[in-house]
Amino acid sequence: MTDNPHSTAKVAGHPLHPMIVPFPIVFLISAFVTDLVYLNGASAGWARASMWFLGAGISSALLAAVLGFTDFLGDRRVRSLRAAWLHMAGNLIAVILAATNFYLRATGGAEAPIAPTGVVLSGVVVALLAFNGWMGWELVYRHHVGVADETTVVGRFEPRT
Repeated sequence: MTDNPHSTAKVAGHPLHPMIVPFPIVFLISAFVTDLVYLNGASAGWARASMWFLGAGISSALLAAVLGFTDFLGDRRVRSLRAAWLHMAGNLIAVILAATNFYLRATGGAEAPIAPTGVVLSGVVVALLAFNGWMGWELVYRHHVGVADETTVVGRFEPRT
């Protein structure tokens, strides 16, 4: 069994950060999609949907950030990885841009700031999510962060051979 960098935010050995990250990803991508639908002549309901998706994306991203930051601080080997720093910085930038987008819409009306500022911000966030996902992949599949090199055999853990 190898000693991989571990996830410190976990329940019963299962890292929590990877369980939460799909939610902000889906919400923030959905905000971009509903912006595009609205800009193609759809009703104002699509602009309101973008606001809801942004709010849900920011809220769930904050939870994912707390869990990810717990993992980041919990093992110095994680902090030594360039991919971990890029993943964290990229996600912080994405959340700041999404929050700025939400603020502009909240203060200017849900529909007014969509073209072009809102849709550009949403598009940049989606691009950042793709990059950040790539860095997350690097952490798990290349550096084995949070990976247990064990398999369950008849109710007990045994090292892989």
